[in-house]
Parts: sequence; C-alpha cells; structure tokens
Amino acid sequence: MLAINIIFMTLMDKDEFNSNLKNRVMQVITEHELIQDDDFIAVALSGGKDSILTLNMLYEFQKKKNFEMVAIAVDEGIEGYRGHGMEAAQKNADDMGVKLIKKSFKEELGFTLDHSHSFFKSACIPCGVFRRNILNKTAYEIGASKIATGHNLDDEIQSFLMSFARSDLIKFSKFGPKLDLIHPMLIPRIKPLWNIPEKEVGIWAVLNDINVHFDECPYSNLSLRSRTKNFLNRAESKKPGTKKAIMDSFIRTFMNLGLSQKNIGIINSKGLNECENCGEPSSALVCKACEMKEMIFNNLYISNSV
Repeated sequence: MLAINIIFMTLMDKDEFNSNLKNRVMQVITEHELIQDDDFIAVALSGGKDSILTLNMLYEFQKKKNFEMVAIAVDEGIEGYRGHGMEAAQKNADDMGVKLIKKSFKEELGFTLDHSHSFFKSACIPCGVFRRNILNKTAYEIGASKIATGHNLDDEIQSFLMSFARSDLIKFSKFGPKLDLIHPMLIPRIKPLWNIPEKEVGIWAVLNDINVHFDECPYSNLSLRSRTKNFLNRAESKKPGTKKAIMDSFIRTFMNLGLSQKNIGIINSKGLNECENCGEPSSALVCKACEMKEMIFNNLYISNSV
C-alpha cells in the first residue's frame, strides 16, 4: 500500500493535491457549519498524521473565521511509542503558534496504560474511555466550545460497521462531522477530516515532509477496530470504491433520517447524570472512567499484595 501511494505521489502535482485536499476539508467545515465566529476550539493533538492535518486545516481556516484555538495532547504512557507522538505534537503546535496543553494518564489517573491494560480484553477499551474523559475535562476547564478530532473517512466507516454489528443505536447518533451539545459539561466534537480517506492524509504528510508520528500503537492489532480496518482495506483493494459506497449508504440511511444524540430519545440533557465521584457527565450514577479506575486500582492492589 505504501509503495502504491509513493508511485501515486510521483504522478501528481504537489500544489494541486494540497489545494484539492484543503478545498474538501474547508467544504466540510463551511457546509456543516463546524466553526462559528468567536468559537474556542480545542484540537485533540496526538502527533499522528490525522490530528496534525486537522491542526493545519484549522490554522488555515482562521484566516477566514475569527476563532481561537488551542491543542491538547494526552500521553497514555506507552513505553517506546508515545514519546515521538508528543514531540511531533509540540513541534507542529510551535510552528503554528498554537498553545499545547499536555496531559498524561500517570498524572490524571495515577497509572499508565502499560500498567493497566492487562485487566481488559483489549487495551483500546480503557485507552479510549480515559482519553475521552481527559480531553473533555480539560476542554471544559479551559472554556473550549468544541473539540476538533482527526477522525477521517476510514475511521467513520469502521465505527459504523462496529456499531452496526453490535446494533448500537446510540453510537449511530454519533455519525457525522459534528455532534450536538447534549450537556453543558460535555464539549461537542467536530471532525473536519470526516470525508478524507486515510491514505490521502498519509500522502499529504509525506508529500509535504510533515513531522508526524507514523508508528502504529503496539496495542492496536488486538482491537476490533484493527480487524475491521484490515477487512475494509482488503475489500477496497479487491473492489475500489467499497469504502465510499458504505459511507454513501450510511449517509442516506442514517443522516437523512435525522438521527442525532438529541432526537434519538435515549440520550438527552435530562437523561444525563453527573458522576457522583468526579462530576463528569454520565448516563449512569458513576461514569465509565471512574468505574474502570476503581477496578484497575483494586486489581493493582491485589497484584502488589501477592
């Protein structure tokens, strides 16, 4: 796949590619009204290609709209992996004059992912819960109006198929380039790269010699998302256009039905509690992050006692 992309890069004009990519991202931002004047956007910046392209595109969009921007990087504590990502995040933020707020599992939770993942079927389960929790809490504390993530077209299709397999109606409501405000303390998400294929993001990074963290997370191969991604890539290689067809089908089926977190009737501002432990928005009395933290600490205590 990488070799094919490099050949593709040699056949195209760099400026033409950059212009086309930028126009498509800007079209998503404007058509779906992802950003308004006086917004304060917190960019979830991992240092990977998707989050850095998102930062670049919003930096360009600031020339058209009057809004503030900050970046938040979360160090999960993965030895030999996360360091380069944090360095790439800092370098790109500095290049654009964007303040980078650094958070870590160790400081916020008291443990790293390396020390806690073994208590779960997949490391992606606690990682996703805790990263979202830290991002939301940090964005709320600094007064951000929205969180911009680097979710691309491939990510969206993968999420759709996983939710479809689980018949998870609530997750369907999270499809689309922006999410509703359903609780004052739950910062809405926007996805500027929503219709950009992952391979094009990679081409952009290589073509422009961008300092990004290309390494795959050492835990990702154990996840359902990784298996879904591999399945889709094989399907796409056998029949090009498969991913776009899935996306188009999802748009016609779900977006045109108007499914959203508000009108789906399951999650709404009245139905959300505030966690009795940490105060974060939660559909239960105790949020998933606090529930997992307690389980991890209990297991760590038992392990250390043996």
